[in-house]
Amino acid sequence: MAQQRIFASATQQQEPTRWLDVFGLLFVAGVLGLGIWFALAHRQATSGPDISLAPAMLPRYAAYSVGRMFLAYLLSMVFSLGYGTLAARSRRAGPVLLAVLDILQSVPILSFLPVVLLSLSALLPQAVAVEAASVVLIFTSQAWNITFAWYQAQTTLPGDLREAVAGYRMGAWQRFRTLDLPFAGVSLLWNSIMSWAGGWFFLMAAEMFTVGSRDFRLPGLGSYLQEAAAREDTTAILMGLGTMMVVIVTLDQLVWRPLLAWGERFKLTMVAEEGQPESWFLDLLRAAGRMAPVRTVLDRGLAPAAEAVDAWLIRRFPPSGESMDAVRNEPWAGRLFAALLFGCVAFGLWKGSGLLVQVSPESWRGMAIGIAATFLRVMAAMAVALAWTLPVGVLIGTNARLARVLQPVVQIAASIPATALFPVFLMVLVDVTHGLNAAAVLLMLLGTQWYLLFNIIAGASSIPRDLKDTAALIGLSRAQRWRTLILPALFPYIVTGAITASGGAWNASIVSEYVSFGGRTLSATGIGAIIARATAEGDFPLLFAGTLSMIVTVVGFNRLVWRRLYRLAEERFRME
Repeated sequence: MAQQRIFASATQQQEPTRWLDVFGLLFVAGVLGLGIWFALAHRQATSGPDISLAPAMLPRYAAYSVGRMFLAYLLSMVFSLGYGTLAARSRRAGPVLLAVLDILQSVPILSFLPVVLLSLSALLPQAVAVEAASVVLIFTSQAWNITFAWYQAQTTLPGDLREAVAGYRMGAWQRFRTLDLPFAGVSLLWNSIMSWAGGWFFLMAAEMFTVGSRDFRLPGLGSYLQEAAAREDTTAILMGLGTMMVVIVTLDQLVWRPLLAWGERFKLTMVAEEGQPESWFLDLLRAAGRMAPVRTVLDRGLAPAAEAVDAWLIRRFPPSGESMDAVRNEPWAGRLFAALLFGCVAFGLWKGSGLLVQVSPESWRGMAIGIAATFLRVMAAMAVALAWTLPVGVLIGTNARLARVLQPVVQIAASIPATALFPVFLMVLVDVTHGLNAAAVLLMLLGTQWYLLFNIIAGASSIPRDLKDTAALIGLSRAQRWRTLILPALFPYIVTGAITASGGAWNASIVSEYVSFGGRTLSATGIGAIIARATAEGDFPLLFAGTLSMIVTVVGFNRLVWRRLYRLAEERFRME
């Protein structure tokens, strides 16, 4: 749910100009070029550890994978709070930061990994570098939508709450604890769930990766499923999928459902809503918290420690005479940091331009054809996704009783990574369709349909009750209700879901158009296959060129199509 945040912000501040888009592209190209320059200095052959398919190893592998996901989530949250706050409160840096972030979330995630992995190998021991690169890759699949969610919350704070905080002369920590975090709480929770789903999607790639002659792999559920698929061991694949589903359901019941139910207290509403989230585990914790022994431990142990930390932070960040929307600037430190950053980016652009010169004209023509082929697959996946998510999303969003039953099922299904299911479908589809084209579209569909579904559910559930009653009162037929009420109300949400779904489909093309399975390597014509093949062969000039080509295509399509559709949705289909 990344791109809708940048488009939604157009109502709060000026839309980024074209030069900012160009600057963002150059910045990302410079960072990638700098990373590849590091990577080229360390290309010696290495081999990773063996991955055991013994069932007894699954609990340990599951713990490893969840640990990496948790570290990546913590890193994403810290990055999001800092970056989003600076983008929201700095008039000078804000537009630049938004443009860069919008470009970054358009970069194909799997293109990051070889650059980050080999760059870290140049600085750290290999074992540490591989773990760090895995966490960074998962981070890139989690951070962007959380950052945009926090940014949107910072820019949409009600004016009366801002005035209240200013009147009480709260410091930065007090404002964060009493206003910023509670106001953004519900949005952060839902985006955290989607971020974890995105992390599961790329877990297999993050834990088992090959760059040329270097074999990087880590023990975990992702590498277990990859190894089982490579050996065509159906039993091991099913056991790995079963373990992953148990982990996902456990996290949903013990973490996300309690947090969603607890987070209802942070909604700004005057009337209690029907069908609020419930959690048996939260009820159990509340019942245990009322027991005397537990209450004694909390009062004597945790509460004093929390109060001490809170008091220290209040002293560390005291109230100031500045406006609450001002950012304290250290001009010389900021200029020095900016100069160092731009120097590194310029150096990366210089090195990257040298890589682009090495790409042959035939390769450039192949990339043009590949972009066209991948574009057609993305559009096909989007059409299929919209065909089923629109009616199902409206059904769930307008029926509170049905939503209470199906929403948890949908959330769990969305968390199951399509890359884990892909080997199972691949066994059947490749033999039936005699190629990878249909299978590639299916993997894109599995990875992107949930963005559309969740947005349509949100849009359908937000249609005012009085409009529904009016439509029923004047006797509109079902077709008339869809044409005059449902579709106009859903249009902004459909555009929002389509933006993120298409971005996810482009990213998924890297793992869906080039597959090594059971000793065979299958590929389809597409830019994703070119990037994946360049990574496997260690062809860094082609990897750099393919990644930039995909970024330019995705960003250009966003600017020419999605931004205009979103502006249309804001101007003609807003409920006010």
